[in-house]
Amino acid sequence: MVEIADSILTHRIAEARQRLDEQVRDVVGWHFDPETGTPFWLDFARRLDFDPRQAIRGYDDLKLLGHFQDEWLRGGPVRRWVPKGYADRPISVFETGGSTGVPKSRINIDDFRVDYEQLSTTLSHDTFPRGSDWLMLGPTGPRRLRLAIEHLAQHRGGIAFHVDLDPRWVGKLVRARRLEEMEAYKTHVIDQGLTILRAHDTIRCLFTTPKLLEALCEKVDLGRLGIRGIFCGGTEMNAQFHRFAREELVPGIDFVPVYGNTLMGLAVPRPFDAANPDYTITYYPPSPRAVFEIVDPEDLDRPVAYGEAGRVLLTTLTREFFMPRFPERDEGERAEPIELYPWDGVSNLRLLSSLQTSVAVGVY
Repeated sequence: MVEIADSILTHRIAEARQRLDEQVRDVVGWHFDPETGTPFWLDFARRLDFDPRQAIRGYDDLKLLGHFQDEWLRGGPVRRWVPKGYADRPISVFETGGSTGVPKSRINIDDFRVDYEQLSTTLSHDTFPRGSDWLMLGPTGPRRLRLAIEHLAQHRGGIAFHVDLDPRWVGKLVRARRLEEMEAYKTHVIDQGLTILRAHDTIRCLFTTPKLLEALCEKVDLGRLGIRGIFCGGTEMNAQFHRFAREELVPGIDFVPVYGNTLMGLAVPRPFDAANPDYTITYYPPSPRAVFEIVDPEDLDRPVAYGEAGRVLLTTLTREFFMPRFPERDEGERAEPIELYPWDGVSNLRLLSSLQTSVAVGVY
């Protein structure tokens, strides 16, 4: 039976890799085509001594383009990222958290909807009931997350309620060590969330961050208010918090940790097995739309072995946005493919060690 299972997984890994290579060819062909391509990538190609559409035939060939640079997304003109093939489409601009300097921006048309519709297929109908309303208690403003959660609720037949939250202001308070003001702001946000929960008894699903969930649970029993499923993500999401949430904060409520950002979309966790409560969180990206490589922080072209720690190298592959081999500010252990997600994942995700003393986490 073990040999059969291994054979099935091997076959699924090969199929997934074939789909990934096909996605690479399609996305590279689109973004570097003079008719449909993205101004940034068309200009980039003029400085190359090869045609990416001919030279890049699969994922491994993306190394020919080097590593995507953080500063390319900071500042304008943002229209250099709009593919010519989408020039007549309504364009949204989403920003990263902007914890330091000018925030990174990326354009969006439908990617956030596709990502969260895919996530929807992984949610339980019992604990995230269709037709139920949602409360989002997390970063709003120019971030993709606000519209994404609203779309997820609508896609599942519900309505999303929101509380305004500006994590950049909280970050400033943290860096200035104005901790009393930070706590006052957090209390202000929590009080608004409680007001909404108590006023609308149709809310069954919640998105929030670890710190805000803990603050919320200090004031109320979410199960008594009717919450049945919690979708939670942020910098503080680790194995320790996962255990704390399931066993102490929200026992009996379905708790789903997620890892997402503006540049990638959404990675989902390996399903939790109550019979084997290993609280280590392993995330798998939405292949072939996004790929993780876990690499040596000192040599970004060298993948580490399974189980070893390394830096996350992220590739995003959609017709809206092409971002090859971007060094994220996160690290973790390289995780093996599983039958449900037959491609590499990452376990014990955390802020890159070199940044842990310089980045203000705030409400995340």
